[in-house]
Amino acid sequence: MKLSGKTALVTGASSGIGRSIAVELSKAGAVVAVNYNKNEEGAYETLKIIKENGGFGIIVKGNVGSYEEVKNMIDLTIHKFGRIDILVNNAGISKVGLFMDMQEDEWSDLLNIDLNGVINCSHYALKYMAYQKSGNIINISSIWGNSGASCETVYSAAKGAVNSFTKALAKEMALSNIRVNAIAPGVIDTEMNKWLSLEDKEALLQEIPMMRFGTGEDIGKLAMFLASDEAKYITGQIITVDGGMM
Repeated sequence: MKLSGKTALVTGASSGIGRSIAVELSKAGAVVAVNYNKNEEGAYETLKIIKENGGFGIIVKGNVGSYEEVKNMIDLTIHKFGRIDILVNNAGISKVGLFMDMQEDEWSDLLNIDLNGVINCSHYALKYMAYQKSGNIINISSIWGNSGASCETVYSAAKGAVNSFTKALAKEMALSNIRVNAIAPGVIDTEMNKWLSLEDKEALLQEIPMMRFGTGEDIGKLAMFLASDEAKYITGQIITVDGGMM
């Protein structure tokens, strides 16, 4: 129970990577605030899994792109548990297609969730973490934030910005005993990638030396490690989990 006594907030935890992270943190002893924006049914499914594994948590609704909603969901977490020790900025959206075909509202929505969401949640959570003189922020980035992906140009830009934000914030907060790291997943077998055709999947597998897609559990277990004292000298890092793809 490496995280016993800790409180975690995981954004976008109603499915996929976010759900896996919430479950792994709970298994390690943390109480978890499960955030969702639209998928209420999925959030309650995540909470059900947490409870089935002997854990405890609550549901907190909120759009991470809205600072007011972020304040409400973090305040609710503090009101319920008295503190926030771990913030996992996982909520994100992706839009696939040529950049020249995108509309302004599409890239605005993407940047608002994938980049501003990370900034909003981190900014307000730090109010409490700095007071505690401890805390842990884990941002979920992407391999495309490192190298860029054709047909995911703005998504790549947002994740690249998340990487730079992670490194800079880690330097600012180190003396306050607050660590900030990011995980950059490769191709993970989640709902976000269900649109891929069989041909697309086979082509991607040929680019992955381990010849398989990653799982949410692969990301969840790394997040659990980064949130624990076993990683107490690790900060400002972007850790890639891609089966050797890059």
